[in-house]
Amino acid sequence: MAPTLTGAAGNARARRVRAAAALAGVELNWDSKFDMKANWKTPEFLAKNPFGFLPTLELEDGTVLRESGAIAQYLAELGANSTLLPSDSKQKVEVHEWQCTADQELFIPGSLANRQLQGVLPYNKPNFDGIVKKINERLSVIDNILASKTWLVGERITLADVFVVSALSQLFATIIDGEARSKIPNVIRYFETFVNHPKLLEIFNPTNLIEKVTPPAAPAKEQKPKAEKAPKEPKAPKAPKAKEVDEEEEEPLVPAEPKVKNPLDDLPKSAFNLEEWKRQYSNLDTRGAGGSLEWFYEKFDREGFSIWRVDFKYNEELTQVFMSSNQVGGFFNRLEASRKYLFGSVGVLGKANDSIISGAVIIRGQEIEPVINVAPDWESYSYKKLDVDGNADDKKFFEGAMAWDLVVDGKEWADGKNFK
Repeated sequence: MAPTLTGAAGNARARRVRAAAALAGVELNWDSKFDMKANWKTPEFLAKNPFGFLPTLELEDGTVLRESGAIAQYLAELGANSTLLPSDSKQKVEVHEWQCTADQELFIPGSLANRQLQGVLPYNKPNFDGIVKKINERLSVIDNILASKTWLVGERITLADVFVVSALSQLFATIIDGEARSKIPNVIRYFETFVNHPKLLEIFNPTNLIEKVTPPAAPAKEQKPKAEKAPKEPKAPKAPKAKEVDEEEEEPLVPAEPKVKNPLDDLPKSAFNLEEWKRQYSNLDTRGAGGSLEWFYEKFDREGFSIWRVDFKYNEELTQVFMSSNQVGGFFNRLEASRKYLFGSVGVLGKANDSIISGAVIIRGQEIEPVINVAPDWESYSYKKLDVDGNADDKKFFEGAMAWDLVVDGKEWADGKNFK
């Protein structure tokens, strides 16, 4: 009996598996009418696959395989005359390199950007643009490689091509539009050659390439309610109803601590609206005319707020870029108590095992410690006040951190986080 594939028709990972099976000559049982809402994560599905991942492949003996990469490799090896996995050990490693590149450099970041467009994740323009910029850089590298090659490894289609084209099909339908595709002609030629292979026509066509990326509409500004006319004879306010006693409610074992007023609330009122800045930053280009930085310089209150450079003290301990980025995210999470007093843009600059953490924050007041010391690890960072009006280097640093194109000592921005 043929293995049974479970996955949605339009899912790029399911297409990856179907393409591997088609090229390897392996028959699959697959229901194209699989419904994510009705059929996914049902008790029956989770009994076979507790992680709930899609797609899955159920074998004749009841074994359920998960992870599309593992499934595709299994099918490639199952095919009697399959050349999807080269016999040469060096070429086999090259195929695995491309499998990793397809997932880590194209598919996963592309999915994160697309989720912002879909509203699954909050849309953040600098973050979105940074992801797309990085993907386009990777596509440019692949375009140069394909200038003299038909396929990525050797002279025949391998799993390297299955993985990369599956990722490209997702990118070209969501975030890499016509203008961006026009800059990578070799990739497009390669993509079209693959998807029009006789065994793959049904799987990849129609390709539904997007012509123009449309960012989500900016949230509507809140309308102030119109003032209501005062009634001629205002009614006396009703006494609040007594709270009904919950028979199961118990007194707390420890009395609640009284709320302590934050001294930052006693600072003189400021005309600079930090929350409005966060909205402008999220919805406008950072640089250029009409951008968020132009708005910032026009509105910024230099008496009520200040700008600081933030640097991690122990950069020699940093290893992988994504781990360092997660560290920044953890630091920001621990600053939650200061959310209404703080905006931050901090990134990882450099590459694996040779990187630094640096960026800038905008804070209420002129002293950094009252805002930042709510994070237990605040002393792991150094802080320097920036003068964006009188110091060109400080201004350049601040704008680079905001625009996610900061360069420090030759190390370029690799990944970053915003605290908003």
